Amino acid sequence: MKLLKFGRDFKPDEKVILRDYLAIERTRLANERTLLSYIRSSLYLLIGSIAFYQLKEFPNFKYLTFVSLTFSAIFFVIGVFRFRLLKKSLKRLYYMSETAEVE
Repeated sequence: MKLLKFGRDFKPDEKVILRDYLAIERTRLANERTLLSYIRSSLYLLIGSIAFYQLKEFPNFKYLTFVSLTFSAIFFVIGVFRFRLLKKSLKRLYYMSETAEVE
């Protein structure tokens, strides 16, 4: 699945000092943790929308079903978008620093 690929995209070499490499790894792990929290929030909203849908005694809660479902999808899309954006930014920053040292 190319959309959400976890793992290391950065290969350490002798040009990058350990402190910088570890900072990149911490940022990468924080990015994955943030994505998982967006997914968790999205799933909670999805479960909430299912619960609102199943309330038969309160027919006025049907609009909350659609609001929760909409926000669930929005949270998921925002989480994936931010994950990909930061991952691309980290790759660009890392490779730019690598080419700057070569020149």
